[in-house]
Amino acid sequence: MKSHVLTVSCQSARGIVAAITGYLAEKGCYISDSSQFDDLETDLFFMRLTFLSQEGATEEDIKAGFAPVGKKFAMSYRFNDSDERMKVLLMVSRFGHCLNDLLYRWKIGALPIDIVGVVSNHFDYQKVIVNHDIPFHHIKVTKENKPQAEARLMEVVEQSGAELIVLARYMQVLSDAVCKKMSGRIINIHHSFLPSFKGANPYKQAFERGVKLIGATAHYVTKDLDEGPIIEQDVARITHAQSAEDYVSIGRDVESQVLARAVHAHIHHRVFMNGNKTIVFPASPGSYKSERMG
Repeated sequence: MKSHVLTVSCQSARGIVAAITGYLAEKGCYISDSSQFDDLETDLFFMRLTFLSQEGATEEDIKAGFAPVGKKFAMSYRFNDSDERMKVLLMVSRFGHCLNDLLYRWKIGALPIDIVGVVSNHFDYQKVIVNHDIPFHHIKVTKENKPQAEARLMEVVEQSGAELIVLARYMQVLSDAVCKKMSGRIINIHHSFLPSFKGANPYKQAFERGVKLIGATAHYVTKDLDEGPIIEQDVARITHAQSAEDYVSIGRDVESQVLARAVHAHIHHRVFMNGNKTIVFPASPGSYKSERMG
C-alpha cells in the first residue's frame, strides 16, 4: 500500500473535516496521521493528512475525485506521494557546517531528498561535493556581474529540476526577482541573538556583551533580508565561563540542527504559509526513518 499526503488550506467552515475524511473513506483509504489548525485571527483553516490507499485507488483517481470537495470549500490543496523525494539545490559560501550536516543526514537517509547540485561563489567545498557524486556549480558573484550570476543560478535550478533551494550559509543577498520567482521555495539560516548583533563577527560581539543565549532561525527567503516567515528556531544557553570560540562552536551546532529540521518539515509538506508567518505541523509517525533530527 502506498502512502500519500494531502495538504489543504481554505477559509474556515463547518463540515470541512467531515467532507475530506468521508471522501477518503469512500475511496478505500485509511488515514494514518492527521493534523489541523484554525487561525482565529485570519479565519483560515489548515490541514495535513497522511493516508494509505487500501483498495487499489491510485493517486490520480483520488485526486480527480476530490475536485468537487475542493471546489465546494474553495480549497488550495495538493496530493503528494510520501515516498517521492524532493529535488533540493544547496548553496554555500565559506562556512561549511550546515552543508556538511545536511550531506551527512542525506547520506544516512535521515533527510530523504535528492540533492541535485551545490552552488557556491567559492571553491572551498568543490572536492567535498564532487566526492559525494553531486554536481558542483561555481558561480562567482560581484557587484558588476550579479544579474548574470543570478541568471546562471536560475539556469541551474531549471536544468536540475530543483524544487527547493537551501541556503546553507550562502553569504550573498538574492535579488527581489529571484525571491519572488522562488517564493516559498528558498530556506535560509541565520543566527539569532538577544540583543541582536549584525555585521562582521557577530559571535565575537555577543561574547563581548556577555550574551546568555545563542539562537538560530530558519526561514523562507523574501525580499526583506532575514525577515521571511519563520519555520524553525532554537537556542542554547551560554555562561560567563565560555570563550568567544565556544560561542562560535555552539552557534554552528544550533544553526545546523535548526536548518535540518526546517528542511525536514518542508520536504514532508508540514509547513503552510499563513501571511507573514507559518503553520508547522508535527512530524508524522515514521518520518524520521534513520535518525531523529538534531
